[in-house]
Amino acid sequence: MKNKPKLKFPSELRLDLISKDWVVIATGRAKKPEAFKREKHKKEISKKPCPFCRIEGQEKPVLIYDKGKKIKGNDIPKNWTTIVFPNKYPAFLPHPDLDEKIEGGLYKTINAVGFCELVVTRDHKKPLALLPREHVKEVIDSYQERYLDLMRKKFVNYISILHNHGIEAGASQSHPHSQIITTPLIDFDLQKALLSSEKHFEKTKKCVYCEMNEWERKTKKRVVFENEDFLAVCPFASKSAFEIIISPKNHLPYFERINEKEKWQLAEAFQVALKKIHKGLSDPAHNFYLHTAPCDGKNYSYYHWHWTILPKTATLGGFELGARMEISTIAPEKAASYLKRQ
Repeated sequence: MKNKPKLKFPSELRLDLISKDWVVIATGRAKKPEAFKREKHKKEISKKPCPFCRIEGQEKPVLIYDKGKKIKGNDIPKNWTTIVFPNKYPAFLPHPDLDEKIEGGLYKTINAVGFCELVVTRDHKKPLALLPREHVKEVIDSYQERYLDLMRKKFVNYISILHNHGIEAGASQSHPHSQIITTPLIDFDLQKALLSSEKHFEKTKKCVYCEMNEWERKTKKRVVFENEDFLAVCPFASKSAFEIIISPKNHLPYFERINEKEKWQLAEAFQVALKKIHKGLSDPAHNFYLHTAPCDGKNYSYYHWHWTILPKTATLGGFELGARMEISTIAPEKAASYLKRQ
């Protein structure tokens, strides 16, 4: 009697090396990559006049660029290209005291002390995916410059840089913009990543991110884009379909120390990755955010900064929310192969 061929199990659980979370790759109900394209998008979030097109009505700018040139002072030039100003409706506010309180011996509160700023590009209709590389680099310049300034402020231990594109991604305005938010606390997901990275380094004397990058470059099956300094990969344990992580090839813990050459290389990686998502998935809503070592003065030499891009291709259900176990209906290998062709 002939041996029957071993059938591939229709779904698999994959362990995220960093967070130690398991994700479900539900290949048994997988879609073709083209099925994730969406024909119609709600381009405008609001029909009201765009506040970022009338920039004079915003708070006093803290940084202005005009085609790569940094503008001195607060006067807004006619042809500005990127501008940074305080958020009119901040979740965190500057304050000289955290004012810690305990209620009933159980509940702790502190003042939500921090800074909230917006990084706005000029063109209302052009997302970062469609901007020229030199403009993407200008945005990265803005991220770095504001990071270096804000990290010196009191009670700034963590700086979050994020971008929401589209209603489903939580964007409150259609006009392309990023947010920079500082807090006295460290993001919980980053705390987990720091702990995991430290334990791995203590055990192996190697950076876990560097090891993953080496493996991805060797196998190439999840690599979307690569240049001299950066790697864009659909991670092995992708938490959503078409997730991309952009990380430096060299071991770099602190984003704010990025040099000029690296910024141009990062701009290229960002531009290519976002453009592939824009084209391949018909401009989906998406988020991207930075994870870098905190700026609290401690040594994080074992960590490795990176950007995560998360397209919104599905809505989380009760299982994902309750079990904290995401389900993806396309294998990251297929997602990477599809995006690479775009």
